[in-house]
Amino acid sequence: MAKFNWDTAEELKSLWTDRIVTANADREELKRFEGRIGRVVTVNWSGKAIVDFGDGAWYDIPASEEYLTPLAADDPNRAKYNAKANSAQTYPDRQS
Repeated sequence: MAKFNWDTAEELKSLWTDRIVTANADREELKRFEGRIGRVVTVNWSGKAIVDFGDGAWYDIPASEEYLTPLAADDPNRAKYNAKANSAQTYPDRQS
């Protein structure tokens, strides 16, 4: 097991948090996310990005460009991400 490195974890967290991404569908384990747009909620201490694809679940995917592709600010696919579709909102619209 790799030794825990606080600085590396914080660097990954600041680099990836709140980025709009797609999963690299060329990797067999990520094919199920093909064509889906997500947002990195945070990065955990294991170096995994916690990604919200707007389906009510969060997925941990290694925080690296080998696994995730960040979308550019002018990429039209960014509009496909719907932040309101996440069931883990602080105050969901359907809450009474």
